[in-house]
Amino acid sequence: MLKNFIAIVSSVFFCAAAQAAEIRALVKDQKGKAVADAVILVVPVDPRNALHAHAPAAAVDQVDKQFVPYVKPIFVGSTIRFPNSDNIRHQVYSFSPAKKFELPLYSGTDAPPVMFDKPGVVVLGCNIHDWMIGYIYVSETPFFAKTGPLGTAVINDLPAGEYTVRTWHPNMDRTEESTIQHIALSADTPSVAEWQIGLKPTIHVPRVSGAASADYP
Repeated sequence: MLKNFIAIVSSVFFCAAAQAAEIRALVKDQKGKAVADAVILVVPVDPRNALHAHAPAAAVDQVDKQFVPYVKPIFVGSTIRFPNSDNIRHQVYSFSPAKKFELPLYSGTDAPPVMFDKPGVVVLGCNIHDWMIGYIYVSETPFFAKTGPLGTAVINDLPAGEYTVRTWHPNMDRTEESTIQHIALSADTPSVAEWQIGLKPTIHVPRVSGAASADYP
Protein backbone atom coordinates (compact mmCIF):
# COMPACT_ATOMS: atom_id res chain seq x y z
CA MET A 1 0.00 0.00 0.00
CA LEU A 2 2.77 2.42 1.01
CA LYS A 3 4.76 1.52 -2.10
CA ASN A 4 1.76 2.27 -4.30
CA PHE A 5 1.27 5.64 -2.59
CA ILE A 6 4.93 6.56 -3.07
CA ALA A 7 4.73 5.53 -6.71
CA ILE A 8 1.67 7.71 -7.28
CA VAL A 9 3.24 10.75 -5.56
CA SER A 10 6.48 10.28 -7.51
CA SER A 11 4.54 10.05 -10.74
CA VAL A 12 2.71 13.30 -9.98
CA PHE A 13 5.95 15.14 -9.26
CA PHE A 14 7.60 13.69 -12.35
CA CYS A 15 4.72 14.81 -14.57
CA ALA A 16 4.80 18.32 -13.08
CA ALA A 17 8.56 18.54 -13.64
CA ALA A 18 8.22 17.20 -17.18
CA GLN A 19 5.69 19.92 -18.03
CA ALA A 20 7.78 22.75 -16.60
CA ALA A 21 9.26 25.18 -19.10
CA GLU A 22 12.17 27.62 -18.84
CA ILE A 23 13.15 31.01 -20.22
CA ARG A 24 16.78 32.12 -20.39
CA ALA A 25 17.03 35.88 -20.70
CA LEU A 26 19.91 38.12 -21.79
CA VAL A 27 19.98 41.93 -21.69
CA LYS A 28 22.69 44.07 -23.29
CA ASP A 29 23.07 47.80 -23.71
CA GLN A 30 23.56 49.81 -26.91
CA LYS A 31 27.29 48.99 -26.83
CA GLY A 32 26.74 45.27 -26.40
CA LYS A 33 27.70 45.23 -22.73
CA ALA A 34 25.83 43.12 -20.19
CA VAL A 35 23.13 44.95 -18.24
CA ALA A 36 22.66 44.03 -14.58
CA ASP A 37 19.56 44.89 -12.53
CA ALA A 38 17.17 44.51 -15.46
CA VAL A 39 13.83 43.01 -14.45
CA ILE A 40 12.43 40.28 -16.70
CA LEU A 41 8.62 39.88 -16.63
CA VAL A 42 6.93 36.74 -17.97
CA VAL A 43 3.14 37.07 -18.33
CA PRO A 44 1.01 34.05 -19.25
CA VAL A 45 -1.59 34.59 -21.98
CA ASP A 46 -3.78 32.08 -20.10
CA PRO A 47 -4.24 33.57 -16.60
CA ARG A 48 -4.86 30.09 -15.20
CA ASN A 49 -1.12 29.46 -15.54
CA ALA A 50 -0.52 32.03 -12.79
CA LEU A 51 -2.98 30.58 -10.28
CA HIS A 52 -1.92 29.63 -6.77
CA ALA A 53 0.93 32.14 -6.74
CA HIS A 54 1.70 33.65 -3.36
CA ALA A 55 3.30 36.93 -2.41
CA PRO A 56 6.29 36.23 -0.15
CA ALA A 57 7.88 38.62 2.31
CA ALA A 58 11.09 40.35 1.22
CA ALA A 59 13.58 42.95 2.44
CA VAL A 60 15.50 45.98 1.20
CA ASP A 61 18.41 46.81 3.51
CA GLN A 62 20.35 50.02 3.99
CA VAL A 63 24.11 49.49 3.93
CA ASP A 64 26.80 52.19 3.68
CA LYS A 65 24.03 54.74 2.98
CA GLN A 66 22.76 52.79 -0.03
CA PHE A 67 19.68 50.67 -0.67
CA VAL A 68 20.60 47.00 -1.01
CA PRO A 69 19.57 45.65 -3.43
CA TYR A 70 19.45 48.63 -5.78
CA VAL A 71 16.57 47.02 -7.72
CA LYS A 72 14.12 44.66 -6.01
CA PRO A 73 11.42 42.91 -8.08
CA ILE A 74 8.45 41.56 -6.10
CA PHE A 75 5.02 40.08 -6.79
CA VAL A 76 2.06 42.38 -6.16
CA GLY A 77 0.76 41.91 -2.63
CA SER A 78 4.21 41.26 -1.20
CA THR A 79 5.34 42.79 2.08
CA ILE A 80 8.81 44.33 2.35
CA ARG A 81 10.84 45.04 5.46
CA PHE A 82 13.35 47.91 5.43
CA PRO A 83 16.05 47.03 7.98
CA ASN A 84 18.74 49.63 8.61
CA SER A 85 22.18 48.03 8.92
CA ASP A 86 23.96 51.40 9.17
CA ASN A 87 24.95 52.91 12.49
CA ILE A 88 22.95 56.06 11.71
CA ARG A 89 19.24 56.68 11.23
CA HIS A 90 17.48 56.79 7.87
CA GLN A 91 14.06 58.02 6.78
CA VAL A 92 12.81 55.94 3.85
CA TYR A 93 10.03 57.28 1.65
CA SER A 94 8.41 57.04 -1.77
CA PHE A 95 6.11 59.42 -3.64
CA SER A 96 5.51 56.95 -6.49
CA PRO A 97 1.88 56.45 -7.59
CA ALA A 98 2.26 52.67 -7.17
CA LYS A 99 3.02 53.15 -3.45
CA LYS A 100 3.34 56.27 -1.35
CA PHE A 101 4.73 55.79 2.13
CA GLU A 102 7.16 57.23 4.67
CA LEU A 103 9.04 55.57 7.51
CA PRO A 104 10.06 58.11 10.20
CA LEU A 105 13.70 58.27 11.26
CA TYR A 106 14.80 54.91 12.60
CA SER A 107 17.71 52.53 13.00
CA GLY A 108 17.93 48.77 13.28
CA THR A 109 14.83 46.76 12.40
CA ASP A 110 12.14 48.83 14.14
CA ALA A 111 10.42 50.11 10.99
CA PRO A 112 7.06 48.48 10.22
CA PRO A 113 6.90 46.40 7.01
CA VAL A 114 5.21 47.90 3.95
CA MET A 115 2.73 46.02 1.75
CA PHE A 116 2.83 46.75 -2.00
CA ASP A 117 -0.66 46.21 -3.37
CA LYS A 118 -0.44 47.90 -6.77
CA PRO A 119 1.75 46.96 -9.78
CA GLY A 120 4.29 49.51 -10.95
CA VAL A 121 7.68 51.06 -10.24
CA VAL A 122 8.30 52.43 -6.75
CA VAL A 123 11.25 54.80 -6.39
CA LEU A 124 12.84 54.81 -2.93
CA GLY A 125 14.59 57.76 -1.32
CA CYS A 126 15.95 58.89 2.05
CA ASN A 127 15.08 62.33 3.43
CA ILE A 128 18.51 62.57 5.05
CA HIS A 129 20.75 61.25 2.28
CA ASP A 130 19.70 62.58 -1.13
CA TRP A 131 21.97 60.24 -3.09
CA MET A 132 20.19 57.15 -1.73
CA ILE A 133 18.01 55.91 -4.60
CA GLY A 134 16.51 52.46 -4.95
CA TYR A 135 13.78 50.80 -6.99
CA ILE A 136 11.07 48.28 -6.23
CA TYR A 137 9.37 46.76 -9.26
CA VAL A 138 5.94 45.47 -8.24
CA SER A 139 5.07 42.82 -10.82
CA GLU A 140 1.56 41.81 -11.83
CA THR A 141 2.90 38.35 -12.70
CA PRO A 142 4.51 35.85 -10.31
CA PHE A 143 7.03 34.89 -13.00
CA PHE A 144 9.97 37.29 -12.97
CA ALA A 145 13.70 37.55 -12.36
CA LYS A 146 16.51 40.11 -12.25
CA THR A 147 19.65 39.97 -14.36
CA GLY A 148 23.01 39.56 -12.69
CA PRO A 149 26.43 40.99 -13.63
CA LEU A 150 26.50 38.95 -16.86
CA GLY A 151 23.14 40.36 -17.96
CA THR A 152 21.48 36.95 -17.65
CA ALA A 153 18.51 35.58 -15.76
CA VAL A 154 16.60 32.30 -15.74
CA ILE A 155 12.89 31.88 -15.05
CA ASN A 156 11.97 28.22 -14.68
CA ASP A 157 9.13 26.01 -13.46
CA LEU A 158 6.78 27.73 -15.91
CA PRO A 159 3.69 25.91 -17.18
CA ALA A 160 3.98 25.25 -20.91
CA GLY A 161 1.96 27.71 -22.97
CA GLU A 162 1.88 31.15 -24.55
CA TYR A 163 3.56 34.08 -22.82
CA THR A 164 4.56 37.68 -23.34
CA VAL A 165 7.93 38.70 -21.95
CA ARG A 166 9.33 42.16 -21.41
CA THR A 167 12.13 43.90 -19.56
CA TRP A 168 12.58 47.03 -17.45
CA HIS A 169 15.61 48.90 -16.16
CA PRO A 170 15.80 52.20 -14.21
CA ASN A 171 17.97 53.83 -16.89
CA MET A 172 16.20 52.43 -19.94
CA ASP A 173 15.70 55.00 -22.70
CA ARG A 174 12.52 53.42 -24.06
CA THR A 175 9.13 52.38 -22.76
CA GLU A 176 8.76 49.04 -21.09
CA GLU A 177 5.95 48.14 -23.51
CA SER A 178 8.31 48.53 -26.47
CA THR A 179 10.34 45.53 -25.24
CA ILE A 180 7.45 43.03 -25.35
CA GLN A 181 8.12 39.71 -27.07
CA HIS A 182 5.76 36.77 -27.60
CA ILE A 183 7.03 33.30 -26.75
CA ALA A 184 5.47 29.83 -26.89
CA LEU A 185 6.98 27.69 -24.12
CA SER A 186 7.29 23.94 -24.20
CA ALA A 187 8.89 21.58 -21.75
CA ASP A 188 11.19 20.13 -24.42
CA THR A 189 13.63 22.99 -24.94
CA PRO A 190 14.43 26.14 -22.92
CA SER A 191 13.34 29.33 -24.70
CA VAL A 192 15.67 32.30 -25.12
CA ALA A 193 14.68 35.97 -24.83
CA GLU A 194 17.24 38.65 -25.66
CA TRP A 195 17.13 42.43 -25.61
CA GLN A 196 19.50 45.21 -26.56
CA ILE A 197 18.38 48.40 -24.85
CA GLY A 198 19.72 51.92 -24.70
CA LEU A 199 20.65 53.22 -21.27
CA LYS A 200 20.52 56.87 -20.28
CA PRO A 201 23.58 58.30 -18.47
CA THR A 202 23.51 57.79 -14.72
CA ILE A 203 23.34 60.99 -12.70
CA HIS A 204 25.41 60.72 -9.54
CA VAL A 205 24.19 62.86 -6.63
CA PRO A 206 27.08 64.00 -4.36
CA ARG A 207 27.22 62.14 -1.06
CA VAL A 208 26.45 65.19 1.06
CA SER A 209 23.88 64.84 3.82
CA GLY A 210 20.71 66.88 3.54
CA ALA A 211 20.59 67.28 7.33
CA ALA A 212 22.46 70.07 9.11
CA SER A 213 23.61 67.79 11.90
CA ALA A 214 26.75 65.80 12.58
CA ASP A 215 24.47 62.87 13.49
CA TYR A 216 23.75 62.29 9.80
CA PRO A 217 27.07 62.12 7.91
